[in-house]
Amino acid sequence: MIESRNSIPRWVSLIYRYGQMYIGDHLKHFEIGRGQHIFLNALYKEDGLTQEELADYLKIDKGTTAKALKKLEEQGYILRNVSERDKRCNEVFLTEKARGIKEDVRKVLTDWRERLTFGMSDEEKDMALVILEKMGHNAAHFAEEEVDL
Repeated sequence: MIESRNSIPRWVSLIYRYGQMYIGDHLKHFEIGRGQHIFLNALYKEDGLTQEELADYLKIDKGTTAKALKKLEEQGYILRNVSERDKRCNEVFLTEKARGIKEDVRKVLTDWRERLTFGMSDEEKDMALVILEKMGHNAAHFAEEEVDL
């Protein structure tokens, strides 16, 4: 049976896919893949995180994280170094090349957010954020509950 057009998961999925297409298309001239910008953005907030910290923060499995970071390293956007604190971990650092495109990456993300909320009042934007945060907390809670089974 085809899902109703009023389904919340359908709209969340649709918005996510459109966002990935928009961001990917606007960053492709930097040779940044569709799922890689989130790693750069996380490192723009806190450079030097370990691969594990990045995976946990972004809620992305370690294998996908390793592949994305390998590609970013090959493109010259990051460096991975063995941690002095824990030799089993790699710390991830931005290169000058990555720092040089920070404003470009942030602008694409800001432009997408502005397009997504076009025509919405500040009150509607605040309400949407509150609702999405509640949904995110619910998703995290129930996902963790399933893991504990």
